[in-house]
Amino acid sequence: MSEWRRSDVSVSELANNGLPFSYLTINLMINSPFRTFTHSLINTMNWGKAIVLTFVLFAGFVGYMVYRMLRERVDLVRDDYYQTEIAYQKQIDRMTNARRKKPMNMTYQATTQQLTVTLPTTLRKGEIHFYRPADRQLDFIVRIPAVHANRQVVSTAKLAKGYWRVQFTWSDGQHAYYTEEDIFL
Repeated sequence: MSEWRRSDVSVSELANNGLPFSYLTINLMINSPFRTFTHSLINTMNWGKAIVLTFVLFAGFVGYMVYRMLRERVDLVRDDYYQTEIAYQKQIDRMTNARRKKPMNMTYQATTQQLTVTLPTTLRKGEIHFYRPADRQLDFIVRIPAVHANRQVVSTAKLAKGYWRVQFTWSDGQHAYYTEEDIFL
């Protein structure tokens, strides 16, 4: 069977002879310069070259992945997370105390973009920590003095949109308390 070459017959002659387009496409691809290059590469390839090529490609892939991983920003929840984990029993006690006490109310109003915290009457000192898991640089703390109103209103208009955890820690002078709520702005 004779092999079709581009120089033997023009594309219009093949189409006019009623040959299917797929045959025409395959024939042109077989005789393309890329085929000539790959054919010569395959003919000169041996096991040694194939193994070296495989290792080079794998090393390039690993190098690329290391580069990508080093460019990824990783924020720790806290810089002192180890010391915090050791003292976590105190946190469990604060949460238990808060559950026993009259429930504290935190309300987020999306229309006014405000978070309203109803403070306990026995509060001597406290703080509201706005924690953003996605970016700790956006975290901030609102301190509550001993003399305070019954409600604390915090505007959320300038906060980044997304998930926030509002952590409220307070003390009545005898016991420490802790509660938290998740809000989505």
